[in-house]
Amino acid sequence: MFRALLLCMAVVGLGATLAVAADPPEGMKTHDGVVVSAADGKLTMSMSDGSEHSHMIGANVAISINGQAAKLTDLKKGDKITVTTDNESRVTAVSCMRNG
Repeated sequence: MFRALLLCMAVVGLGATLAVAADPPEGMKTHDGVVVSAADGKLTMSMSDGSEHSHMIGANVAISINGQAAKLTDLKKGDKITVTTDNESRVTAVSCMRNG
């Protein structure tokens, strides 16, 4: 019984830690969408409401696919992405999780 209680407490603590770790740093914002196009320093994405908007992607923007470093041109139409911006709406990171 005591072991089960300890295990439950550990699982709850780990879940809380992961939830906090997923939050963007102070002053940063994230938004999710789907890649429409990604080329020539420009990322166009669609949002869940169907609207589209574009971001300029500088050379220092961290781009990752499944946790591995990538280039803007590695993103494909239809990829689900999370874009992180700073407090001046400049893109600082783009992350993509692909299945398979």
